Amino acid sequence: MTTSGNSRFSVSRRRALALGAAAAVSTLLPRAVLAQSAASQLVATRPIPGSGEPLPVIGLGTAIIFDIGADSGVRAERAEVIRSLVEGGGSLIDTAPSYGRAETVLGDLLTDTGLRPKIFLATKVAVGDRAAQLAEMQASLKKLRVDKIDLLQLHNVRDPKQDLAVLREWKDKGLCRYIGITSSFDRDYPAVEAVLKREKPDFFQIDYSLSDRNADERLIPAAQDVGAAVLTNLPFGRGKLFSAVRGQAMPDWAAEIDATSWAQIFLKFLLGNPAVTAVIPGTDKRDYMLDNLGAGRGRMPDTAMRKRMIEWYESAKG
Repeated sequence: MTTSGNSRFSVSRRRALALGAAAAVSTLLPRAVLAQSAASQLVATRPIPGSGEPLPVIGLGTAIIFDIGADSGVRAERAEVIRSLVEGGGSLIDTAPSYGRAETVLGDLLTDTGLRPKIFLATKVAVGDRAAQLAEMQASLKKLRVDKIDLLQLHNVRDPKQDLAVLREWKDKGLCRYIGITSSFDRDYPAVEAVLKREKPDFFQIDYSLSDRNADERLIPAAQDVGAAVLTNLPFGRGKLFSAVRGQAMPDWAAEIDATSWAQIFLKFLLGNPAVTAVIPGTDKRDYMLDNLGAGRGRMPDTAMRKRMIEWYESAKG
């Protein structure tokens, strides 16, 4: 499940952003200036290990926040998020059939805006038998209004014996360019590791944040070993990170990594890991998308800074 800056956490994030801006007013750009200028600079890219294709390091998740109805105002708001992503140099959008109406809404918006050619489109297929998987994959193409996708992922791997046979068939036929696996649950990590090592997918998507670093122990190193690109979901720790900093001023060291908000601190921590190819926070607001894109610019934390950030977080969360 790729939920990060979704509406459930918008109040916490709004407060965190306001506090961060107030604390840094003498040395960092005000929020309004940040929003106006963010689209003028493109985010960094990192190569997909298996192909060398550059992928922008900031993407967009669609769980919950794109599960919306036909309200034109709400859809226009989501369309602005997508436009802001593209204008800032981003391209990756991650969705799934299990995200309610997200695939359908995303397909409509990409068609209406004409932005599909600029999007690295990723979706998922649930674990199941061959017939069920093929039916779900065909349904995704229809809902997304495309004839092929960039990345097809086996969603929430739980069984160490699961394989990617059906996904490989689609890749061979040119219906998807890359294949991958995903997980968001620590209890499934042993199975995920087994499948990762045996199947050697092009991409590996995992829950990873400053508050949930368990993937650092075995899974991310295993992904490096097999040459898989790493995507991180839940980069704000299901809202834990914003809750932990509520009422606190941004730390002085934020300027050392060119971070101008709490969200950028949290995302830059992940991007400070060179094994991470891209982060995919969800958001339903243009300003939040612009803020997230800011994490893909400027200096990233090195090993020493990441250690310092971990120590700071462990102290800050109480």
